[in-house]
Amino acid sequence: MEYKDYYKTLGVERNASEDEIKRAYRKLAMQYHPDRNPGNKEAEERFKEINEAHEVLSDPQKRARFDQLGESYSQWQRQGAPGNFNWDDWVTQSPGGGPRVQYQYGDFEDLFGGMGGFSDFFSSIFGGMPAGGRTRTQTRTARPSRPRAYEQPITISFDEAYRGTERIIQVDGRRLEVKIPAGAKNGTKVRVAGGGPAGPDGRPGDLYLVVDVSADPRFERKGDDVYSEVTIDLFTAVLGGQAPVQTPGGTVMLTIPAGTQPGQTIRLAGRGMPHLREPKRHGDLYVRARVQLPRNLSPEQRALFEQLRNSQR
Repeated sequence: MEYKDYYKTLGVERNASEDEIKRAYRKLAMQYHPDRNPGNKEAEERFKEINEAHEVLSDPQKRARFDQLGESYSQWQRQGAPGNFNWDDWVTQSPGGGPRVQYQYGDFEDLFGGMGGFSDFFSSIFGGMPAGGRTRTQTRTARPSRPRAYEQPITISFDEAYRGTERIIQVDGRRLEVKIPAGAKNGTKVRVAGGGPAGPDGRPGDLYLVVDVSADPRFERKGDDVYSEVTIDLFTAVLGGQAPVQTPGGTVMLTIPAGTQPGQTIRLAGRGMPHLREPKRHGDLYVRARVQLPRNLSPEQRALFEQLRNSQR
């Protein structure tokens, strides 16, 4: 079995952070993507190795196992399929888009076994460790190899993540319309069945679009909850009133309770991001009040403030 150092494949240090690994992967994936290197077998193999390395190092559990075993891979035999893979961020749809957007749950090997040439090291570690870590001998029935699958990063705006959007991509001369579901977040993977480049046998592999949501200066997202700010004047903070506030779904009038303090947070239930698997269910919006103090007071206003201060003594 050939040992592959996934850190060297992505060009990162062994103590690299998740963000560093993500950035390195996206840079290399764009550079070696088959669409940018048509007919270049060396670039195609490099792209495959980049995907394989990312699949391991982007998952904390797989990365820890890889760090632990190192080059001691020869003792592991290919057998079984792990059952602890998290499928929460996977979405699948057919080529050409359409309304069929659903989460896909399935066997680890059914999904990644078709990526066409994952190294024996990867297969032996992540496909050959039954519960408890004990090895066992198993006879497998040969089955036809599947076409290789490909990953492609894709960037969408915050508004597109809220409402859902579409992208038109070109693969091997084919024009594919892909739907990105509402509620998508960083790392969401949209599977386009049969949307990848054709393999040696002429069959197209699957394409996985890895979503990256651009930052929005108006909002901060934490899961399905959203955080923002609203600026109000001193009089509204003291006496109460209403102020327009931006939500992901548009501008609404926010009721400001009398006596609102600077930095106080007001919750708007159901005004956050839609849940990826249940788009009719939304998170909450938390609005922090910023109280703007008057800078230039008229003589009458100053007299009133002094009168108010004296009344508190």
